Amino acid sequence: MELRVLEYFLAVTQEQSISAAAEYLNLTQPTISRQLKDLEEELGKQLLVRGKRNHKIGLTEEGRLFRK
Repeated sequence: MELRVLEYFLAVTQEQSISAAAEYLNLTQPTISRQLKDLEEELGKQLLVRGKRNHKIGLTEEGRLFRK
């Protein structure tokens, strides 16, 4: 687990959107999406509730605990 991926996760939780977090971090949305998916696979837990396009991202219970 890399510190930058944790920064991506926190940015997404703050912005409640992967696209908005990507803009804030000056990265592309696919980069952040891929890194977060890899993080979830590494932890073996789903952290984010992904909705349809242009909807806010939510956190699972595991995601809320991980954010703390």
